[in-house]
Amino acid sequence: MGSPPSEQPTFDVVGKSRSDDLGAIQALPKLTPAVVQRVQEGLAAARDRTVRASIQSALDETEAIARGQFERPVSGEFRRTVLRSLIHSLFRVRVEYPERIPQGPALLAANHLNHIDPFLLLSEVPGVPYYHILADARTLYNKWWKRQVLRQARGVIPVERRWREETAVIEAAKCDRPDLAELAAALEQDVPAGNAIAALRQIDRAVQAIFAHGDGIILFPEGGLGTLEGQLRLPLKRGTVIYALRAGVPIVPVALIGTKDLYFRKTLTVRFGEPLHFPASHRPKPHEAQAAMDALQAALLQLLPLDYQEPNGVRLFRKSLNHLFW
Repeated sequence: MGSPPSEQPTFDVVGKSRSDDLGAIQALPKLTPAVVQRVQEGLAAARDRTVRASIQSALDETEAIARGQFERPVSGEFRRTVLRSLIHSLFRVRVEYPERIPQGPALLAANHLNHIDPFLLLSEVPGVPYYHILADARTLYNKWWKRQVLRQARGVIPVERRWREETAVIEAAKCDRPDLAELAAALEQDVPAGNAIAALRQIDRAVQAIFAHGDGIILFPEGGLGTLEGQLRLPLKRGTVIYALRAGVPIVPVALIGTKDLYFRKTLTVRFGEPLHFPASHRPKPHEAQAAMDALQAALLQLLPLDYQEPNGVRLFRKSLNHLFW
């Protein structure tokens, strides 16, 4: 991002201020066998040449957008049609209050439960304005079908970073888990930490260019996957709102309901909230960013169900569908 004034905290691209680092370390997940397996799969994706090539292509496109060069091989409507045909063939989708989406540039901020979420949102937002996804690079490109869809559709701002699970492995290897030392060393060597200043500034320039072009951004202010339906992983990342405040565009809270555990013909709900408007501020002060985050958090909690219950019945293809969208 552009250089902030000295009295401001520094915000990174995934919506995390540097002052959040200690809290993030304290909130690291427990290293269960399933978590370690996910880390191993993530490392494999980071090393996969096809995945790396797709991410690099998206990074090149991000750099072009930052220079004001927009190239779209397909329209937003075509992208929406393709993704909607895929997702609606597998799930029932209920969309609530789509009329709340502004006709001009906006930032859509959604809770995040599953890696289907960006594709679900792209299948339901209007084709115009054209929405770009700002999200984790590896989970956007780790499956062949994702690479095929996104290679044609474009509109991705990839965030290269270490996951919380990966940070947990690295920290544990330093303390009481020598059995994880080799995995931790591989992570530090092959997985970008996500804090390179040049990359963050490039993404910030791209986001501002997208808004100036009249388009929109979709991102996830929790900074990673939540663990429970109807709840947020708090605190939200304050830097999430910086993009919108600097551009003077509204923030639309979006609740995604039912995506944590997937199975065939399950109902997934996309619930749009009223747009949140804040005064434009080229260099937002800490209290301005915090006020926007407080408003966003309250709006998201109001949209989410208070007591979510999984529907009863047979859960067909549960394992396959959750793995498909991993």
